[in-house]
Amino acid sequence: MFKLHLRERFFPNAKFFKSLNFRIMVILFLVGTIPALILSAAFLSAYREQSITRLGNDVSNQCQILATQLGSANYLDNPGNETLTGELTQLATLYDGRILIIDQNFHIMVDTYALETGRTMVAEEVIKCFKGQSTTHYVSGRFIEMTVPITGNGEDKSVIGVILASASTDSLNVRFEELLNFTEIWLASGSICLLALAVFLSNWLVKPLRHMNKFIGDLVEGALDGDLDIHDCTETENISNTFNSLLAKLRLMEESRQEFVSNVSHELKTPLASMKVLADSLLVQEGAPVELYQEFMQDIAEEIDRENNIISDLLTLVKTDRKVTKLNVEVTNVNEFLEQILKRLRPIAEQGNIEMVFESNRNVSAEIDVTRLSLAFSNLVENAIKYNHENGWVRVSLDADHKFFYVKVSDSGMGIPEESLDYIFERFYRVDKSHSQEIGGTGLGLAITRSAVVAHRGAIRVQSEAGGGTIFTVRIPLRYIT
Repeated sequence: MFKLHLRERFFPNAKFFKSLNFRIMVILFLVGTIPALILSAAFLSAYREQSITRLGNDVSNQCQILATQLGSANYLDNPGNETLTGELTQLATLYDGRILIIDQNFHIMVDTYALETGRTMVAEEVIKCFKGQSTTHYVSGRFIEMTVPITGNGEDKSVIGVILASASTDSLNVRFEELLNFTEIWLASGSICLLALAVFLSNWLVKPLRHMNKFIGDLVEGALDGDLDIHDCTETENISNTFNSLLAKLRLMEESRQEFVSNVSHELKTPLASMKVLADSLLVQEGAPVELYQEFMQDIAEEIDRENNIISDLLTLVKTDRKVTKLNVEVTNVNEFLEQILKRLRPIAEQGNIEMVFESNRNVSAEIDVTRLSLAFSNLVENAIKYNHENGWVRVSLDADHKFFYVKVSDSGMGIPEESLDYIFERFYRVDKSHSQEIGGTGLGLAITRSAVVAHRGAIRVQSEAGGGTIFTVRIPLRYIT
């Protein structure tokens, strides 16, 4: 807590530095500045090297021309040639440098600085030059030093002397510093413009997310109206479409929830209202006969049973809807399992003189939750009996392949109209409410059945038409898929 307080005190905008907006801005800024810095450094380095190389080539060319003139005029034998001496001085002044003329005995014959005349110069570069190898090197970042051989007039063109010349690079360094300063100003200005552009682009790129965040915030507050409409780019459009699909499902769930609450309220209040009417009728009739009391109490008992059935089915449905509920899966003989269900319901079928037939093409074993699937298949068979005609029939068949087993429940009953087939698995939905009221039931049986089948990673489908009977087909994996 103390660390959080310090962070908020010294870094009040720390949350911004963790935002996507800031990260995009930094990335765009670095993507623009790093290449600019690299290119600028490469350009400055190439410019410096090229300038030094060009200066060296210019000095070398001038020295070679001068060496040719010195050799032709036998200057080493007659160093008093004022014309050539003037050219040496002029060349040294032109490049703000110094020129030494060295003979074969390594004596300095001419020094434009007049400091080393008459002295001996034994250096590695001079020795190499007497062997016919010219040299050029950059010394201390201040000047270029080079050697050029002086050849005689003889046929062998032997080296009779060496020109040791140096040229100052101060003017190059001044121009380089000016260029460096200009580049730094250009980079600073460009960085500022790039930062402004990065801020603009990051805000523009994050704008759809802000719009989405505001929309979701309104959604959290309970505003389910409207759709998310973001079409800035393909990705945000895809997110918008996906989110709208999710929102449509949420709206449908909300409508289903409201309808479910309304239906539950209605279904629970109806028996209570009936009991209230029956009780009030008894209270206003003083001295009513015992037979009337018994009749009314019988009706009240039936309404209590009906209320209890609704509550039991609701609890069962809520329990099966819980995603965290684990199935008690065990390997079960499905043939014996279905025979037990039919045996339990056979007395109900006999009351309506309905024939019940079980057909099995093979012996089937599967990993199932016996309790939940027993409730599901009992609902299907019981509905086939209840919504059947007198002297009708109900057939239950079992088959399997290498992956699934299939249970088909068909009957000769009143059937289901085509317009109702899409709604029969909804809670409290009834095809014929008046007839269903006479038969009984809560309208939750098929919802419970579908929930149990889906929990087994199975599927259920229905084929029916009004007056033509109904066929429910259930497919369940032989091995439970976790």
